[in-house]
Amino acid sequence: MSNTIQAIRGMNDILPEHSPRWQHFEAVVRDWLAAYGYREIRTPIVEQSALFKRAIGEVTDIVEKEMYAFEDILNGEHLALRPEGTAACVRAVIEHNLLYNTPQRLWYAGPMFRHERPQKGRYRQFHQVGVEALGFAGPDMDAEHIVMTADLWRRLGLTDITLELNTLGNAACRARHRGRLIAHFEAHQDQLDADAKRRLHSNPLRILDTKNPAMQALVESAPRLMDDLDTDAIRHFEDVQGLLRSNGIEYRINPRLVRGLDYYNYTVFEWVTDKLGAQGTVCAGGRYDSLIEQIGGKSAPACGYAMGVERLLALLEGSGAVVPATPTDAYIVHQGEAATAFAWQVANALRQAGLNVVLHCGGGSFKAQMKKADASAARYALIIGDDEAAAGEITLKSLREAAEQARCSIVEATYLLQSRN
Repeated sequence: MSNTIQAIRGMNDILPEHSPRWQHFEAVVRDWLAAYGYREIRTPIVEQSALFKRAIGEVTDIVEKEMYAFEDILNGEHLALRPEGTAACVRAVIEHNLLYNTPQRLWYAGPMFRHERPQKGRYRQFHQVGVEALGFAGPDMDAEHIVMTADLWRRLGLTDITLELNTLGNAACRARHRGRLIAHFEAHQDQLDADAKRRLHSNPLRILDTKNPAMQALVESAPRLMDDLDTDAIRHFEDVQGLLRSNGIEYRINPRLVRGLDYYNYTVFEWVTDKLGAQGTVCAGGRYDSLIEQIGGKSAPACGYAMGVERLLALLEGSGAVVPATPTDAYIVHQGEAATAFAWQVANALRQAGLNVVLHCGGGSFKAQMKKADASAARYALIIGDDEAAAGEITLKSLREAAEQARCSIVEATYLLQSRN
């Protein structure tokens, strides 16, 4: 039996050959968010368990089944690895009084944790980019979030993503609907599975989100929330749709879209794809006007969404999108005491000029070093022996195209490398 320690199941290494795709995605995302005036916030990976129980809801799959919760052996605190980012972001906004006279457009990125059965597109450690707008009450912010995500798909070159839209109304709408749902499901208790029976009186809306095939007909026949909307909720939803239409955003209204978190109201949405099998949702969110007060802050409107990085990267890879590589401009080959000292000077000078340079380490013959230079994907080899060092020069050799090698000064080498970027 091997005693090799391996990564935890569902928590994956990102290897060097995969990192460029992540870096490209992250660079596009940073530029995109800056274009819309969003500022980055970074919160801890570990939070009080009570934060997520209060925000997400105790009768949810995330809190009941998936959250990595534990007791701190040093002080007995009940802690959890964050399963999502909105609650932590709102906690930070309240704690640091960021909403004092100033609405906030914020974003965050990083790992989240849920104890799920690992499969493609669903991992125990996964990464999200989240966007939150706090202090904005109107339907225009709901629409902005949807319009800006459509812009991100364009920037990434993704086309196989469609928008599903719904409204959950306000608290009064949901209270009326809750009563009708309970009556409907109570009349068919023999068809409810264990989860549905447990949620019947605590959170009947979550029954609509069941994935159990045996309950789909019952769910389809359930009362629709749309029928319980009041004038204010209808107007809010119509205004959102009007803004989407005026911005050329296509969508499908899905009356069964309820989202898996308890804090949503009014607009909810999901961007979905049929290119990733069962894990078709790549971005989702909506409005959550009661959450700030629910966590302990002064009541304020808010909305936001998050996207799954691994799923979007899988879409990018499947689409054949070319990820621009960061080139290595030169690999410096050197042999001899004087040559090695001069090679360090050359490497430093070229890097200060903005070039990407690998300085060979570990010794070896010129032939062995040239093999490493070629395998490095560098465009040029800079060859330095004691003769070159004595003259303060470099032999520049192209590794990717047929060309005569040339001897030149550091200044000339810098110019040549920069001009061929």
